[in-house]
Amino acid sequence: MPFLEHVFQNTPALRDLITPPESSEMRFGHEYFDELDKQAEAEGWPPGWRMDHDAREANRQTVLAGRWSRDLWVFAYGSLIWDPAVYVEEYRRGVLSGWRRSFCMLLEGGRGSHDRPGLMAALDQGGQCDGVAFRIAADLVDRETKFMWHREMFAGAYCPVFHEVETPQGSVEALVFVMDRTNRRYMPHLTVEEAARMIAVAEGGLGPNFDYLQSLVMHLDELGIQDDDMKRLHASARAFRK
Repeated sequence: MPFLEHVFQNTPALRDLITPPESSEMRFGHEYFDELDKQAEAEGWPPGWRMDHDAREANRQTVLAGRWSRDLWVFAYGSLIWDPAVYVEEYRRGVLSGWRRSFCMLLEGGRGSHDRPGLMAALDQGGQCDGVAFRIAADLVDRETKFMWHREMFAGAYCPVFHEVETPQGSVEALVFVMDRTNRRYMPHLTVEEAARMIAVAEGGLGPNFDYLQSLVMHLDELGIQDDDMKRLHASARAFRK
């Protein structure tokens, strides 16, 4: 069904830029993991590439304990902005302080391989991040966060935490999926050139890593979200591909 009028009352420019959840490929259940397990075996992904279903659900229950009966705000910095795959009650522009977008997560499957790993965007400490905050209605929190945990916590490389997010309508406490700095996939010390070179050559079953970066930069521009670091990384990776 189309978005209701009030969803974009604070962000009318976003109305035609957001994928409705019923059209999203990111709204998936356990059957999608079965397909990925087959792909992982075929491509030789390392053991433990994804989180166990029971562990993922236990994590969701722990993080959201005491919050089931109220609306849930979520901060989005990447594809969750334009393709949230959940039913949203309200969108706002938002700024998260103390965290920044960074291609700091090792990618050995999907858009990378064990021999030529790529990188995925995550939130790392330092700086600030412009994005959006969206609100899930209380009566949908349980159902919708199951889909969100399938997507964001499929590999267990993020830490779901709550942080204050500043919006033009006031601050909100929002769920944020930040990089787990204890995870083996965390790559904190890459220079722009090193990251760009990895992204330029990495490719997996889902295609080139560069296409993922390019899609992120294009969507941020379309949404009117400024991120000069992402543009510099994109320009550098593009130069390595020539």
